[in-house]
Amino acid sequence: MSILIRPALLADLDQLVALEKTCFDTDQLSRRSFKHWINTEHRALLVAEQEKVICGYVLIIYHPGTRLARVYSLAVAPSQRGTGIAKLLMSAGEQAANEAGRLYLRLEVSVDNTAAIKLYEALGYQKFGIYRDYYEDHKDALRYQKRIRRYRDSLQHRSVHWIRQTTPFTCGPASLMMAMHGLNRGYQPSQEEEINLWREATTIFMTSGHGGCHPIGLALAAKRRQFTVEVWVNQTGTLFIDGVRNEEKKQVVELVDNCFKREAQEQAIKIHYANISQNDLISAFKSGAIPLILISTFRMDRKKAPHWVVMSGFDDDCLYMHDPDPEEGRQSELDCQFIPIACEDFDRMSSFGKNRLRTAVIIWPGPDAIRQPNRGTRE
Repeated sequence: MSILIRPALLADLDQLVALEKTCFDTDQLSRRSFKHWINTEHRALLVAEQEKVICGYVLIIYHPGTRLARVYSLAVAPSQRGTGIAKLLMSAGEQAANEAGRLYLRLEVSVDNTAAIKLYEALGYQKFGIYRDYYEDHKDALRYQKRIRRYRDSLQHRSVHWIRQTTPFTCGPASLMMAMHGLNRGYQPSQEEEINLWREATTIFMTSGHGGCHPIGLALAAKRRQFTVEVWVNQTGTLFIDGVRNEEKKQVVELVDNCFKREAQEQAIKIHYANISQNDLISAFKSGAIPLILISTFRMDRKKAPHWVVMSGFDDDCLYMHDPDPEEGRQSELDCQFIPIACEDFDRMSSFGKNRLRTAVIIWPGPDAIRQPNRGTRE
């Protein structure tokens, strides 16, 4: 009998919930979750219908601000398995993600789900990682990825160990630790080091709460740890001061900015007061550096917050980033690694605030990179 693949409707809720209970003993999507995914944007929820009976579905989530999509859930009624419905759903899901401008499709699958693994590998998905204790029953998950838009290029990437920021305000230190560890395996990241880096590089104040990290502050911190650095920033004035409304706090931010610039001059850190281009970033990456780039999270979470990420690769169409914050619209840690940002989107993402601040810190291994970081500070 013919199978119809179509978008899910609110009228399908009862059948979707019943199918979910039939297919899964743990990690079930609730009725509320199905209703959310039917009504929300940034997703494709497709059902397989046979004679008005739903016998399968696939839910694919589009990560805002990137060209990455994820197969969140795939289910086929037990009585219909082995008939090709899962393959039809996956093919339709790939097409939907492709039409939505996504470049990669990722998924997780239980290590003992041999039928699903066989299907994914037959469809061209490649294993790139494992996620320990992933499911409610504590089973591990294999991670698979497929590029759903093919190009003639090949990805150039660097082995950068992903590090999660442990506070809401330490994306800069977490990114810097990723870069320094990627350049020198003797460098040992830690939460203590993360906080020390923030103390050395913080702007003190932001719109609310703790301040983020100044690009020159991050460069100085890397320099103290014997790495070679340079900074690109397209403004000569005080950075981030527009996000501070209190006049006394503005004076402090201005003082910190001046101190960073004076110390950078004393340390002979090269500062380019110009826009850094994608070609500049790629050239630095090819030369052995790892760039830290400030982006605006507006295209991911609509919050317009400044956020530091690490460049981990590039090809003819994308720059790839490691993001230290897995809460920014992504469902798992591995979704924060090698995030493809299309070149035509990157310039918009790497510009922050009404003054369109564009800045990056380029880190190279220094001639005398030390095993343990020197915790000297500005105090």
